[in-house]
Amino acid sequence: MPNSTIPPEPGSVRPGRTRIVGRALTCAVFALAGLLFYISAQTAQGTDLRTDNSLLKLSDVIRERSAQNQQLQAQVGELQDRTDAFAQQQGGPADTQRLDALQQAAALETLRGPGLTVTLNDAPPNATARIPGVPEPDVNDLVIHQQDIQAVVNALWRGGAEGIQVMDQRLISTSAVRCVGNTLLLQGRVYSPPYVIKAVGKTDALRSAVDTDPAIRRYLQYVVAYGLGWKVQENTDLTLPGYAGSADLRSAEGQ
Repeated sequence: MPNSTIPPEPGSVRPGRTRIVGRALTCAVFALAGLLFYISAQTAQGTDLRTDNSLLKLSDVIRERSAQNQQLQAQVGELQDRTDAFAQQQGGPADTQRLDALQQAAALETLRGPGLTVTLNDAPPNATARIPGVPEPDVNDLVIHQQDIQAVVNALWRGGAEGIQVMDQRLISTSAVRCVGNTLLLQGRVYSPPYVIKAVGKTDALRSAVDTDPAIRRYLQYVVAYGLGWKVQENTDLTLPGYAGSADLRSAEGQ
């Protein structure tokens, strides 16, 4: 009786073909693994990738750059003083007066006069609701946010402030208040609460602008409910240092 061949069932795979496919997949996996090891070795260059500077936490990188920026700002301030002294030596009285006026308008000169000091701070650790009927706070309810600091700064400008200082830095026209987590990033430097904001100007007008600002009123509700820090102090004599950093405009977008 002649040998008969039973045709395979539809969808089935021959044993020989299965072994070939399996070997091919195995080779592909080992080749991919070898490629990954090679890329990792070339990237590390003998260092530990887990501790490479490029993989540090964002907050650590910002703090490192903040210290560098502080040193550079000090150097810029020294160079600015030399430039001002040279310009006054070369120019006449009229030129000197005009230069002083421009520097004052650009917040590059020390400003002194009456004003207001506003201090914001996070709520105490493990703070709870202080008013019946108010829900228990979450983490965001207990820390100072970017909009809280910006609200105070904007209110002081509207109140006619001649100059404003946040922490130890004078604000200029290109200054921007930014928060990273629960820390303040201002002009390349990082600060932690409490945040102190000083403004020179007519005290009554500044105080009225702060008391009537809608955003600050919302913040004061959290002060009462959860114990966020808030202090306003009138000063008869404030001294704001001139801005010592770079005043270059890095980028701008038009609409």
